[in-house]
Amino acid sequence: MTQIDDSLTRADELHFTRPVPKSAGAQMRFLVKQLKSTREAARLLGISQRTVERYVKDQIKQPKPALATRLESEVRRRWQPLVRKRARDRAASTTGLVIETRARFGFTAAPGTTDDGRMRRITQHLPPEYAARLFSAQAAGAAEARLQQIAAEALQEMYFKDNGSRAQGLLVEFTDIDYVDFAF
Repeated sequence: MTQIDDSLTRADELHFTRPVPKSAGAQMRFLVKQLKSTREAARLLGISQRTVERYVKDQIKQPKPALATRLESEVRRRWQPLVRKRARDRAASTTGLVIETRARFGFTAAPGTTDDGRMRRITQHLPPEYAARLFSAQAAGAAEARLQQIAAEALQEMYFKDNGSRAQGLLVEFTDIDYVDFAF
């Protein structure tokens, strides 16, 4: 499950200035234009080149559910890359991002403190440094565990340690994620 990766992608989509194409034909035309050939679109979607051509000409209007899901996700992934990049650059350099999550947080701290994890709902603004780290790790194809580790470190520093002003030596575990949402 790729909750953090998916949530960052959903946050990107909030910045789109035009709606994503809805019909199968429009989506297929966009994908063919982006990939510059019907052969590449067919290879990417796992269908025949002739089927792609038929969608482009609106000869087929209703794709099967599996194809519809693949087609929509590929179009969303490629939709408005400059708008997406501009929003990410702004978040990574000036505004930062907001994380809202409900997850289990466990602690390792000084003797005498509890390390039992418990479910918490946290909404926290993260500075641009953590946004930049999350975006660069996602762009590099980092595993979900690495993205989760960066988010845990960010919450540890900003929420639990109050930006270094308390709880020195506290280490936070971020597990059993119920949901996570980002906004920037």
